[in-house]
Amino acid sequence: MCILGKDKLVELIDKCKCIYPFDMSLLDGDGYVLTVKDEMTLQYLEHRNLISKEVIFTPPAYVAHLTAKSRYGRAGLSFLNAAKVHSGFVGRLALELVNLSNNRTPITIKRGDPLMHIEFITRIGKPSPYMGEYQFQYMSEEEIETYVPILRGVFDNYKELAKIWFRNKPLRE
Repeated sequence: MCILGKDKLVELIDKCKCIYPFDMSLLDGDGYVLTVKDEMTLQYLEHRNLISKEVIFTPPAYVAHLTAKSRYGRAGLSFLNAAKVHSGFVGRLALELVNLSNNRTPITIKRGDPLMHIEFITRIGKPSPYMGEYQFQYMSEEEIETYVPILRGVFDNYKELAKIWFRNKPLRE
């Protein structure tokens, strides 16, 4: 297992649309900096979900790892959810935050602000695609349709996976 370097990450993004929309200026070291979809102010001790602007797709040979931008930690924001994105997941990320600032003041995160680093890590062994209820979370029907051909191309068992992923939605064969 290893973290993809910038050149390999750009190749993966071009091939699989694993970050969309993609902005070359948000590449940072060996990762990418995800931004915020909508502005949000968290009061002291308030816990809320913040949604990424970008749709993330983690292809079957990868997992992704998340780390918070340190400036938010210094301001008092704490990230509560797991720092991993499963193989096969497609959707916007819901980032669970709580304001624990020492000075007990509100913290505002603006639309488009850089919030979270994401790094893609190769995995070994047979893929175990994400099968949870959050597949395609916070995506429009048009965005989902954009990913169907990509998913079809990277999963040999797409038809079986689609039956699970779309069990409560129109099946996309």
